[in-house]
Amino acid sequence: MRVYCWVLPAALIGTIGSGHRMHRLQPGLIVPNVAMVISRVGRYGRIPVHQDAVEAEIVAGTWKPPHSGDTVTLPDGKVRTWTLLNAAKNGSFTAPGLGSGYADIEVNSPSDTVMLLNASHYGMVYVNGQPRAGDPYGSGYLHLPVRLRAGRNDFLFATAGSGLQMSLTAPTAPQMLDTGDITTPDYVIGARRKPWAALEVENATASAASGLRIRAARDGAGSVETAVPEIGRLTVRKVGFRLPSPPSSAGPPVAVTVRLMRGGHTLSTAKITINRTLRDQLHKITFVSGIDGSVQYYAIQPAHPLPGDHAPRALDLSLHGAGVEALGQAASYEPKTWIDIVAPTNRRPFGFDWEDWGRLDAEEVLALAEKSLKPDPTRIFLSGHSMGGHGAWTIGANDPDPFAAICPSAGWLSFRTYVANAVPPYPASAVGDMLNRAWNDSDTSLLVHNYKDMGVFIIHGSKDDNVPVTEAIHMTHVLATFHHDWVFYEQPGASHWWDASDEPGTDCVDLMQLWDFFARHRRPEDGQTREVELVTVNPGITAWRHWLGIIQQIHPYAVSKVTIHYDPGLYRFTGTTVNVRHMQLKVNCWQPAATLKVVLDGQTLKAIPWPRTGALDLERRAGRWSVSAPVPAGEKNPLRSGPFKDAFKNDMEFVYGTGGTPSENRWAYGRARFDAETFWYRGNGSVDVVADTAFNATAQPQRSIILYGNSSTNRAWPALLGSSPLQVSEGAVNVGGKTLNGAGLAVLFVQPRPGSAVADVGVVGGTDLTGMRLTDRLPVFISGVAYPDWIVLDPTVLTQGVSGVLGAGYFNNRWQWSPGDAAWGGQALAGAR
Repeated sequence: MRVYCWVLPAALIGTIGSGHRMHRLQPGLIVPNVAMVISRVGRYGRIPVHQDAVEAEIVAGTWKPPHSGDTVTLPDGKVRTWTLLNAAKNGSFTAPGLGSGYADIEVNSPSDTVMLLNASHYGMVYVNGQPRAGDPYGSGYLHLPVRLRAGRNDFLFATAGSGLQMSLTAPTAPQMLDTGDITTPDYVIGARRKPWAALEVENATASAASGLRIRAARDGAGSVETAVPEIGRLTVRKVGFRLPSPPSSAGPPVAVTVRLMRGGHTLSTAKITINRTLRDQLHKITFVSGIDGSVQYYAIQPAHPLPGDHAPRALDLSLHGAGVEALGQAASYEPKTWIDIVAPTNRRPFGFDWEDWGRLDAEEVLALAEKSLKPDPTRIFLSGHSMGGHGAWTIGANDPDPFAAICPSAGWLSFRTYVANAVPPYPASAVGDMLNRAWNDSDTSLLVHNYKDMGVFIIHGSKDDNVPVTEAIHMTHVLATFHHDWVFYEQPGASHWWDASDEPGTDCVDLMQLWDFFARHRRPEDGQTREVELVTVNPGITAWRHWLGIIQQIHPYAVSKVTIHYDPGLYRFTGTTVNVRHMQLKVNCWQPAATLKVVLDGQTLKAIPWPRTGALDLERRAGRWSVSAPVPAGEKNPLRSGPFKDAFKNDMEFVYGTGGTPSENRWAYGRARFDAETFWYRGNGSVDVVADTAFNATAQPQRSIILYGNSSTNRAWPALLGSSPLQVSEGAVNVGGKTLNGAGLAVLFVQPRPGSAVADVGVVGGTDLTGMRLTDRLPVFISGVAYPDWIVLDPTVLTQGVSGVLGAGYFNNRWQWSPGDAAWGGQALAGAR
């Protein structure tokens, strides 16, 4: 049995189908009523490689749209059957097991045309075999331009949750503004700058759209124009634009007319409203992110200082829970006299669980708030609720240096404690150990000693039905073994979100006892702290605590630790280290002397001249410490240390190959587009996607680049990766003295960008079209999923799991092959030469 859905001219109204399988039609609209569905066919989770029997067929190129009664055999021998499912009255497709399965919908078109795909509650969709972004949270703002070819078209949805909905609508113009997903500031009365806003631009043509501009105008302020970056063919991009200057007086929200222009012609028009606030009221501030050039916002609940009080205020960085907006988080607090409350967004209400780009967003907002608010640097605090409570735990552990104290409220400790069956560890094996190691920065249990010299105030309801109170209790047992400055406030009978007092503010985040605790805490200035302990799994995330810096590791992403103290009367540092190659001591916070003495791991270095730069670099080679020069910019260091996902920042740019076969070239653009759309959906992102022929390797050298393809298909490869120790070509991967020959090999890896001290080059590719397709659904943009510096896998991962990983590991500090930090599996152990 086949399922058909016809696209008809906009003038035709009615229903059409085959027998009882009808599909509702309106002018320019089609809503399918039937789908072929199948329940879960694999193993998923926050893991770098998953299993999926349907995807295995897609990667192999053998998948065909199913008929009712067709079966799929799983790796464990179980059989799943495709069945016909009719839509519910509300148009959604709901069935037991569908939430992690597939739904296949066939659409027939009498001619080639472009429509907008509007769908929700799905993880991703293949449109005629091309991967497109999904809407797992049911946000409803994905309107993806898709090309329908004359005849049969196939939409294969990987479903997420119950209630998949789909419709197709005709675009109203070749390029259109869409206000479904907007980012706006508040107009702060008295501010002079023209703030940023952002909304979607849809390109419903088969050519990239360039030369566009956005003109924003409001009454009494004229207009301002902003150039729009190129919008790829058949895609949507959220773009930033300047707003006119704020009004000079308070009043109701301001209407702004936004026009998409080319030359002097208006292509599309939209209206948005901007709220007006005073500087001392709750408000939103927008900024352009250094991660990808997108427009983000943060919210601030300003302090209301006493008259005449001009002293620097304290600052609390407050992290919201899942599904909560930053503005709502900041609104949960009663204004204080002495502390500003700043709430970043995590990039989205669900975002990245304050890990990965969520952590980067929090750090970016903290830097902006410090610059604009100029708080007392000794009174910066970190708090958060639920997912934000986890954020307080994980950011406090991974970036401890700024904070005097932290407050996790209703926070879970890690994915491993909260969703234990959906995250690593893999069973012990050489490859499994490399993959597990990449996850270490997500494991707060490894980093708890970084809380040692900050206050910790834990809040949790005793009857929390979302995050069990056992998460907090477990951490109290851990803290009790080494910490002497923590409080556990357990609210009897309280659930997840609670407010016990009649005071303004919500007690589960705005608790009186918390503010008293924060008020009694200050971060000591560097010279006031004689002993420092620091734990890191990656100096690119955690490098500094006070005057101690861990600059390089011996084994990347294994636990590194330094405990050290300074005797100012003897001008002597004494300490121990674990897994540290290079460390730095800032000595300019003490009175200088003629010479220093250092005792590390029982070895004594005498008569060290006081460093003129104010920093003493120490390096360990062959088990012996010595004074050294600073780490060269081209080596791994706190600005750039890997692993693979670290390439997705520094105003990243996606470069797709055009030098392969037509199928490989279609894949490269489709995959780059898929990643850009996915990062927009999950991270409110806006990424440049360019062809290798348009890429200039010498321009903007501080941008990180993601290459799609291999050395044979991507023309940007020689300039960026000509000297890389890992090479991917048609039919072969060369790494670590091994040549892995064959079709279907997929590769992810990262290298430093030549000529830059901060930028990376990340590679998403394979030895042929099969290997390239194998990368399509590796969950790079899922928080808690981690990859090492490099990984090679073959299609058997989709049926056999981690045994299909042929190799994985980390480059050394010079970004070269490191045999001690590499592991081999599968055919690499036997058949490679």
